[in-house]
Amino acid sequence: MIRTAVLALALATSFGVAAKPVSYQLDPSHTVVLASWTHVGFSHPSANFGEASGTLVYDADDVAKSNVEVTLPLSGLDTFVPKLDEHLKSADFFDAAKYPTITFKSTMVHDMGGGKLMIMGDLTVHGVTKPVTLDATLNNAGIHPMTKAPTVGFDATTTIKRSDFGVGAYVPMVSDEISIRITTEASAKATP
Repeated sequence: MIRTAVLALALATSFGVAAKPVSYQLDPSHTVVLASWTHVGFSHPSANFGEASGTLVYDADDVAKSNVEVTLPLSGLDTFVPKLDEHLKSADFFDAAKYPTITFKSTMVHDMGGGKLMIMGDLTVHGVTKPVTLDATLNNAGIHPMTKAPTVGFDATTTIKRSDFGVGAYVPMVSDEISIRITTEASAKATP
């Protein structure tokens, strides 16, 4: 009983009975952004956009005050096929020498209830910015048992058309639609 009361007090202190927006830094070792597509109708390759960095502000009491900004350096792109990585970074696709990062900045967050969120924002790829909507789920919010830092975790999905961003090489042999799946942990500074 005492342990439960202490945990409840710790959570109330970290996230507040009247929670304020808390700023979290994305943990790149626990953040994965996967894109998948169809190749000539035969296979469904995927790419991991590693090395994500960014800030997630989450307000448990007023989710609309939440926001997220993420940067994905194309240097972290990994399809598990080095020659494909090189091709995707070339001028045929991302032109990573000219456009070395992909960014996402939220413009609005809606609480859909039951831990579900709709996150609208601007995705910039290949120098082109377009609105994108992420369907997100809050996985957990609390004190991380290992780091003792306030931590949140989310999953999110969306589908985009790569041709909208000027990355339309080989459509329709290589699908225009790209499915994106994201999982992330983000932590605030641990309280002493």
